[in-house]
Amino acid sequence: MFLLGAGAVAAVAALVIRSQVESNRRELFSANAFRRLAALGHMAGEPASVGAVSVLRDFHAWEPKRLLRNRAASILARMEDELGRKVEAD
Repeated sequence: MFLLGAGAVAAVAALVIRSQVESNRRELFSANAFRRLAALGHMAGEPASVGAVSVLRDFHAWEPKRLLRNRAASILARMEDELGRKVEAD
């Protein structure tokens, strides 16, 4: 019974986390600069993935504010380095 409950809680938590990640990615292209900054902060804490790199490249090309473009560039560089190290390790 305990394992069934723990599995259900883990499944719900995974769905909530996935929803939050998708929501923050949508906010990355918000008209509000503070929401874009918050979304970048969230993405900075995510592990590197091909999808995240792709979204950050699109954001970097689209973003009109230099400060946010520079923040995206630094996150993008970290993620690209992390992915490069993963490929070399394999």
